[in-house]
Amino acid sequence: MKEMTLAPLPYADDALAPVISAKTISFHYGKHHAGYVKTLNGLVVGKEIYEGRSLESITCSSYDLNDTAIFNNAAQIWNHDFYWRSLAPAGKGGEPSAELLSAINASFGSLDACKAALADAAVKRFGSGWAWLLKKDGKLVVESTSNADTPCGKPFVTPLLVIDVWEHAYYLDWQNQRAAYVKAVVDGHLDWLSATRRFGG
Repeated sequence: MKEMTLAPLPYADDALAPVISAKTISFHYGKHHAGYVKTLNGLVVGKEIYEGRSLESITCSSYDLNDTAIFNNAAQIWNHDFYWRSLAPAGKGGEPSAELLSAINASFGSLDACKAALADAAVKRFGSGWAWLLKKDGKLVVESTSNADTPCGKPFVTPLLVIDVWEHAYYLDWQNQRAAYVKAVVDGHLDWLSATRRFGG
């Protein structure tokens, strides 16, 4: 079986500093994310049901089969890949397209209200997890998921952006100040250009 590989970051490891430092990237991406890839490759050896499958397919299949260890690692790889591509260096994230902004206004009232809802979901997620901006059944919603739970592969759901609120995402830089980390990400590092592409897909 062809092994899963760690997808490259879309920017330099210091490109999000000081909000997310190169040191955090070295542990979060280089240790945690890479660790999920290594573990998944070990878990799927000899399991023909996963032979030749994409990461998304493995994530969905392992969830349906209640194959917890494989799901946790596959979903965490998918979530992390998506997280890195939800972020952009300061000044590089752009703005939502007119079409996406119209949908944001219809669902939340304004872009600021959308950002506030996303930040609120991230801050209020108890324990480890994720806060997502999703296109769901044609409307935009904010939801949070715990641990490795993911919208990957869910019918009629298109993830647009995500914020990681596992402690390893922010603790080296922000310690227990999750709200400050989330605000800094939402205010300056969301990749609205990528969200626009996903919205139109």
